[in-house]
Amino acid sequence: MLVIGGGITGAGIALDAASRGLKVTLVEKGDFASGTSSKSTKLIHGGLRYLKQFEFKVVYEVGRERAIVHRLAPHLVKPEKMLLPIYQGGSFGKIGTAFGLWLYDFLAGVKGEDKRRMLNQQQSLEGEPLLRKEHLLGAGIYAEYRTDDARLTIEVVKTAIRHGATCLNYVEVTDFREESGQLTGATCLDHATGELALVSATTIVNAAGPWVDKLRGQAKSLNNKRLFLSKGAHIVVPRERLPLHHATYFDVADGRMVFAIPRQRSTYIGTTDTPFNGNLDEAFADISDMNYLLDAANAMFPSAKLSLSDVESTWAGLRPLIYKEGKSVGQMSRKDEIFVSEVGLISVAGGKLTGYRKMAKKLVDLVLKKQGRMPQKCQTKSIPLTLQPFANISEVLDFQLNIEKKIKNLTEANTTAIYLTENYGRDAEKIVEAAFAKDEITDASLITSELQHSLDSELVMNPIDFFERRTGLLYFNIQRARQHMEVVLADFQAHFGWSNERLGKERTDLVQLMKKLNPMSA
Repeated sequence: MLVIGGGITGAGIALDAASRGLKVTLVEKGDFASGTSSKSTKLIHGGLRYLKQFEFKVVYEVGRERAIVHRLAPHLVKPEKMLLPIYQGGSFGKIGTAFGLWLYDFLAGVKGEDKRRMLNQQQSLEGEPLLRKEHLLGAGIYAEYRTDDARLTIEVVKTAIRHGATCLNYVEVTDFREESGQLTGATCLDHATGELALVSATTIVNAAGPWVDKLRGQAKSLNNKRLFLSKGAHIVVPRERLPLHHATYFDVADGRMVFAIPRQRSTYIGTTDTPFNGNLDEAFADISDMNYLLDAANAMFPSAKLSLSDVESTWAGLRPLIYKEGKSVGQMSRKDEIFVSEVGLISVAGGKLTGYRKMAKKLVDLVLKKQGRMPQKCQTKSIPLTLQPFANISEVLDFQLNIEKKIKNLTEANTTAIYLTENYGRDAEKIVEAAFAKDEITDASLITSELQHSLDSELVMNPIDFFERRTGLLYFNIQRARQHMEVVLADFQAHFGWSNERLGKERTDLVQLMKKLNPMSA
């Protein structure tokens, strides 16, 4: 079985298939999670707004998946209380919100302290003082989960490899092989070596996200179904400029809703939802996206008075939605669909980050049925996404406190301990010990230890892989990335034996990406 696309969906399919005994190879033309799966709002959430579209099944399925993914990786998928302010004339009234959040909890199977609570105006302002006071009626608080989508994807990839899958980044499908009207394999280009190889496969799965239709075209598998791409942009500001106590989900003037989410030393705001027709490899936030999100945040938190100069970084991703005639971009369903072509290409598109495991299960069940095999039971509900799993969130917090004690001499020991634990789980301890072994622990020795871990264990190929997807620093601490850029580049050169010319190209690529992530810095 050949899976094309190294995002969360492809990674989930590879893990599911390998854990059921199928021989599977996953190829990704760039780095794992380099498309949509590192560009989401980084929430494992049930999709509250889909209640307004009466998509109860979507809310039911992904809502229950939240608890499963949290159990599989509690250091990476962490509980996040979400505040939903209620304003006179807003999208949600008090009674409607109370009922909607009750229904949301019911469909998602939320229990205990995580169940929704309703607040009056005073309680709302005590909980979140930055809220706009004018016309505020109250708020609801409900349960969501926050994650790092790229880290989640790489952990699923690593788990798939441990179960026997072959997973290759920077390997691109350039052509399909066909015999007697059926696909039998694909020609793949290894971008690291420049070599071509034929991969034979009885089943080929196209899980390439926004690139799904491109591959369907190559395989002569386009039919009446097609994708509609929507760009979702986010901005990141320093936590001190928007010091929220809660993640907040709120109305904006055009009727949409936006998140503002505190994360370590930053607060990020998103997302937009606009049609995209450009180069799929060049989706970035522009000034209009930044202004839209700043205006939204300033309308909800007027005392912050955020401006373009506060934006440290941005990101933008493409949602591969299933096109429906007569629907606006905001009305198009986020449900996943599977297309099977006459030549045998199986394509999957749509869906949400939260539902990746169920999407994978549905697709692998289909593959087993097509192959005439007995449908083996899906195992991924109980496969931890780490070699040394935490039992629960309390164990995660205890471990995090221990890391903080070990690095107490660092200026931001608490924030760094949270960052290391959320990114690497128990491997954070090995990274810290390696940093100590080099010298007295410093931020420089710590980042080189992180890099060595990524080189040894996480299939990192270049500095952008490391700074953007393995660490998230290009989004949430771009100053740290700039500060240590040269030492990281030097370590890459030593590890891979790069020429000075190659080193210069990697430096240029990294600097140019930093400028694209913040157009105001260019």
